[in-house]
Amino acid sequence: MRIDIRPVAKLRGGGQVNVPAALGPLFDALTSTDVDLSVLRVVCDWIQYRNNFSEPVQCRPVLAERPLGPVTGEARAAEIALEIGIDLRRCGDADMAMIVKTALAEHANPGSPARTVLEPWVPSSESCIWRFNTLYWQALKQWEQATGREYEQALPGGQSDARDRETVRELILELFRVWDELDARHALPEELYVVELGVGNGNQARTWLDVFAAVDRAHGRDYYRRLHYLMGDYSAHVLERAMQAVAHHSDRVNALVLDATRPQVTLGFLRGKAFLVYISNVYDNLPTDEVASIQGRPYLVEVRAYVRDEDAIQIAQRHNIPAGKLGALIERLLRLGPDLLAEAAAEHIPDVDHAMSLWREAWTALRLQERYVPLEGLDTYPVGPSLTGEILRPLLGTSGDIRMHVSNGALASFADTLPLIHPFGRLLCHDLFLTEPGQYHAGFYGPGKYDGSVVNWVNGPLLQLMGNRRGFDVQIAPFHGRPAATIKTLTAQVRD
Repeated sequence: MRIDIRPVAKLRGGGQVNVPAALGPLFDALTSTDVDLSVLRVVCDWIQYRNNFSEPVQCRPVLAERPLGPVTGEARAAEIALEIGIDLRRCGDADMAMIVKTALAEHANPGSPARTVLEPWVPSSESCIWRFNTLYWQALKQWEQATGREYEQALPGGQSDARDRETVRELILELFRVWDELDARHALPEELYVVELGVGNGNQARTWLDVFAAVDRAHGRDYYRRLHYLMGDYSAHVLERAMQAVAHHSDRVNALVLDATRPQVTLGFLRGKAFLVYISNVYDNLPTDEVASIQGRPYLVEVRAYVRDEDAIQIAQRHNIPAGKLGALIERLLRLGPDLLAEAAAEHIPDVDHAMSLWREAWTALRLQERYVPLEGLDTYPVGPSLTGEILRPLLGTSGDIRMHVSNGALASFADTLPLIHPFGRLLCHDLFLTEPGQYHAGFYGPGKYDGSVVNWVNGPLLQLMGNRRGFDVQIAPFHGRPAATIKTLTAQVRD
């Protein structure tokens, strides 16, 4: 039996975790079961996201081989080990022994009607949680109206990271230095492109453009007249609001709806032309798988979304939904959105307000089961376009037993953005970056729930590996002026 306690920062000092209070009931519960302790792993996390997809106690089977179909009772012989996950943050006031016994009983009887399952077992990036995430950005205006607050108010602290005008000024002065040198060699294009992906409420763009215009007036080179500032985002509602914030720069700004994982579909005309690509808090909101190395063998984490039956019954009763029909109605919500659902299922959802209520209640109740499925070889696992799991080997092979994000969506976005950068340009990205694999041994890094969307920390070393292989120098540094902040800054430039 192996016990892994990850939140090491909470084992000392004020507010430290009472680990014995969690493990004592666990041992009491295990003595009354027939679980093979020789193959049992216990992983203790501190899930900092108060809204998340995990039960306080989870059973995660480690399979000996990839199932050909859904796991049935007969297929359980393929299981070679069991991992019990415990959220230390939620175990203080709970009857842990009873929760562990219940979780083990449900694990031993997977066909028991304790859950309304919403999908088959799939890799994390293919889970319906990402369809909820997509729906959130597509119908953000309706969500904000239903909740009575803008999405940035739902972020930790009630806002995204503030933009420091002095930092912006330093960035623009460096840009002007590059432009001046190119201009002296008659190599500066007439049109000067800057791109921002993930525009938020437009405050970043407004600050950047205000400072740019002021610096340009002092500089006297008329760069502002030649500037094309392109704002790209998945949400048309977000773009509309951001454009209002920069209305006084409207002659220099264009807004484009785009898929962040494939920016070249919309921005391909900029290939090799963008002197600055600015990205903020986009990568942590893109689909990702998780992989693990257990006793030297690579595994893919598969998940299955569900709603506990007690929650499903309450939701169904509030919306007059027949027993057993909730899963189908949630599927229609994800496929149609709240407006069309109110038309297509009027017998249960008479108007958009009821559709929004169903959506919010289902999102709150949504949970994920997890299991480890062996990968036959890292080179057979497709991480992204023209990229295989072989890139994971330097990280998985040197970190012992570990579980980490693949950041598939972030890798795809990063790889598709790099070709847009001018040979003398740069990419600048602020996000929740991990900077070394060992951090996964010491904390929980998602998935978590924001108000209606998903958040995962980003595997920074993977982005560095991929960027370096493509001829870019990629660095991750503390956020300017706030070295202890969770947000880090990634920069990428063509290697000299």
